Amino acid sequence: MTPPDDQELSAAVRDADSPDWAVRAASGRRLAAADRMDEVAAVLHRLLLDAQDTAVTQETAEALLARMDTAGLRCVLLARSWASETWTADEIQAALDCDPDWLTTEGADRLIAQLRELTGDTDAGVRDEAQRILARLRPREEWARDGSSARPPTSSGTP
Repeated sequence: MTPPDDQELSAAVRDADSPDWAVRAASGRRLAAADRMDEVAAVLHRLLLDAQDTAVTQETAEALLARMDTAGLRCVLLARSWASETWTADEIQAALDCDPDWLTTEGADRLIAQLRELTGDTDAGVRDEAQRILARLRPREEWARDGSSARPPTSSGTP
């Protein structure tokens, strides 16, 4: 998705207040592609925590993660730290857990580097979320090492 120009950005900000969930979700996707995320961060945060429909949360989170940059990930982690409704927190977590880019070697390495960077963020919620996810992950090298050590031992002739 190409970044929205000023007019499109203004329209997307207005659409974020629509009573129609599909319009709000589209707004989240458009705003997530913005080059100037700092200008729309508050609107993205509100869309990620949409109290009326988790589809808005899901689409906005996925669009932010599709940026594959630290700014998008930070926005999602911040919302995850603020999510008070279980279904909203679950939707954000699902977007984080199911990002197909992180299943590739390059994507997993990028995720780990970005999370490590975000453990030093100025916001405690972002730091805590980054640390929580890192605690669940193990570097690729450990997975490879575990895979080779998980082979059954060779038979020594004794039962």
